[in-house]
Amino acid sequence: MAIAFDNLDRWSKPGNRSQPYLDTWRTPLGRPREELLAMLEEDTPEMTELRQSSPFAGILEPKERWHIYDTFESGTHHPGGGDDR
Repeated sequence: MAIAFDNLDRWSKPGNRSQPYLDTWRTPLGRPREELLAMLEEDTPEMTELRQSSPFAGILEPKERWHIYDTFESGTHHPGGGDDR
């Protein structure tokens, strides 16, 4: 959670077009973990839009991200472990 809050603080600046989304993230990040996880899994237009400015960037290593892509999306196999080239 510290990384997510640090990202929001770093990305926040006057005139940032994503600022409304960044501000919106602060409330759910303060909720209990179970509530936050349930919200992240919601398949709603609001959550789809909010996830475009996710504060969780940098939490997973590239290899971990590619494993998730390979597991949940068809046609995204990345031979060599996804070294993020």
